[in-house]
Amino acid sequence: MTYNFDAEKWLENERLRLDERVRAGELTVEDAAKAADDLERRYEAMVARLDGTFAVGPRNAPQS
Repeated sequence: MTYNFDAEKWLENERLRLDERVRAGELTVEDAAKAADDLERRYEAMVARLDGTFAVGPRNAPQS
């Protein structure tokens, strides 16, 4: 299985979406800044999870 999720592209798209919502009057600049801070926090957590090593096999088997 190939996993091609681009976390940086996700962050860029989400920031662009916030900008669009500000232009459309759906969000204030202050609310968009708070949302951008939340996006950054979520991005950092996502990258931390994606940066791990995935292994399959006996080493990962539950201990009895």
